[in-house]
Amino acid sequence: MTTKKFMFVNRKAPYGTIYALESLEVVLIGAAFEQDVSMAFIDDGVYQLKKGHQTKGIEMKAFEKTYGALEDYDVTKLYVDEESLKVRGLTADDLCVPVETMSRAAIGKLMAEQDVLLSF
Repeated sequence: MTTKKFMFVNRKAPYGTIYALESLEVVLIGAAFEQDVSMAFIDDGVYQLKKGHQTKGIEMKAFEKTYGALEDYDVTKLYVDEESLKVRGLTADDLCVPVETMSRAAIGKLMAEQDVLLSF
């Protein structure tokens, strides 16, 4: 089997749509098939990684802890747009998993190196 480089770009807030959860599920599937999987979090997508999701009021199960399982699937390339964090008053310390913060331009260069790019 040929390994391909997949990057999943997450731009949406974690709740209110199915995009964040669907992205996470597809990432786990890709990793299970031993593909080279990375994730980028841009715009409101940075909220997906914020510690302490409180979902009781919206009657949804929080899936924040699932991000901690990514390492078990060898998904360790998590990139976060530093401008998106800053605009939202967040830092890497506010996130639930270790990430590499990068400029949007640097993330764009990484995107150009991928075989498959999926945006959620």
